[in-house]
Amino acid sequence: MNRKQNLKKQKLGSLAIVFFFMPIWVFLDTGCSLLDAVESSPNGRDIMLKVDRRPDGTDRKFILEMTLINKRNRKRVRTVLSYSKDYGKDKKTIMYFEKPADVKGTGFLSIEYDEPSKEDDRWLYLPALKKVRRISGSSKNDYFMGTDFTYDDMGDRSVDEDTHQLLREEVVDGYPCWVVESVPKDKSYMYSKKINWIRKDSLIAFIVEFYDQRGTLIKTLTAPVQEKVNGFWTALKMVMDNTSKEHKTLLEMKDVQYDQGIKDSLFRVSTLQRGRVQ
Repeated sequence: MNRKQNLKKQKLGSLAIVFFFMPIWVFLDTGCSLLDAVESSPNGRDIMLKVDRRPDGTDRKFILEMTLINKRNRKRVRTVLSYSKDYGKDKKTIMYFEKPADVKGTGFLSIEYDEPSKEDDRWLYLPALKKVRRISGSSKNDYFMGTDFTYDDMGDRSVDEDTHQLLREEVVDGYPCWVVESVPKDKSYMYSKKINWIRKDSLIAFIVEFYDQRGTLIKTLTAPVQEKVNGFWTALKMVMDNTSKEHKTLLEMKDVQYDQGIKDSLFRVSTLQRGRVQ
């Protein structure tokens, strides 16, 4: 074999080695991409856990303006002062109505437990009666102070009270969202399911559809204004459209403050009975 033939044979051998190993590297690269894809595509429960664990400070204070709108487009505006604080995975909230005069001094205290088997505690202070009324578990489906939010809607539902399924991903108004269906494990719950559009950037629900036990859409919650306040994503405006009652409730959060060192003594029934924060 002459020198020219020997070089040609060496080149062919080198090419053979390259082509032999190429599928292995291609496979390994593909494998990494597949792993990345799996990690970047969480299931429904994973997404709702992300929502539940979204950073929002240790405590929060804000003014909540409620606008109640009936089918004739008549409006009633209420102003509420709200405080909340985390205690591990549990949360305490106290709210006082400041305006108008007919509801001024009305207070609401809630203790929300992360443990699904533990019933949340709720109390309502009515200044006209000068009494605190405990909200029983059977009343959690009642509407809160004439709004389109039930007592249960006002709180944070534990992730594992529902079964969550990722239906799809889609872009709404320019925001990439996960669309997650949440079905309650308790079949007696007032909603048969909720469909949640979760914004990927803020981890806040952009749209939530509420369905009754017959599978009919009865309410739709939208949160069109979401911004960072002190570094925390915050839904500054929400609208609950109760199509079953031809009624809407607009919520606007103002003067939002995080991590103010709110005292534990604020979240007591005795504080609620005073009808004011201080």
